[in-house]
Amino acid sequence: MNSAPHPVLRSGILLGLIALLGTALLAGVNALTHERILEQEKRRMLQQLNAVMPVASYNNDLLEDRIEIRDETFFHHPATVTVYRARMDDQPVAVLMLVTAADGYNGDIRLLVAVDNTGAVLGVRVVSHRETPGLGDPIEIEKSNWILGFTNKSLLDPDSNGWAVKRDGGEFDQFTGATITPRAVVKTVHNTLLYFKANQKSLFESVSGKADQDEY
Repeated sequence: MNSAPHPVLRSGILLGLIALLGTALLAGVNALTHERILEQEKRRMLQQLNAVMPVASYNNDLLEDRIEIRDETFFHHPATVTVYRARMDDQPVAVLMLVTAADGYNGDIRLLVAVDNTGAVLGVRVVSHRETPGLGDPIEIEKSNWILGFTNKSLLDPDSNGWAVKRDGGEFDQFTGATITPRAVVKTVHNTLLYFKANQKSLFESVSGKADQDEY
């Protein structure tokens, strides 16, 4: 009696092995790709952080020394705020906060706001937005120097009335044909400073927590 597997059975076994090998190969490629993408994201995030926080001014690992917060009272948005803490020899130097302005003309505007230990703005950068090209996009450093106007500002300079665009009686320029976008950014930076003043101690003392998986 012939004990060899039936041709149909042999074909099934062969196809199963091919599928198994293909799945294993795909999983391996995905794992390698995932790690590569994650490393690229880390490098990109660190470049953004160092654009407002000079490397020489801290010596801790910014990407690891971070916490997650939520406070709709100050930020008027349900999104999680990631706070990176900069330290020099374990002493607090600054926080770098990824915040969201909810009232842009075309939706959310993601901002990176760096505040030093005295409450002064070290720098602000736009991380992402959907504002109208040619009207709202001067908030980008690549398009204009407008965003640099926040550097060295604090709750005392200007005072609370000055934290608005000039059309609203404040000190910050608006754009020709676009007031909503700069108004949203000014308001959010101001609220970030207010939050920092109210929570400075806890921001630095809270135990570091990993941000949402794969997000930097």
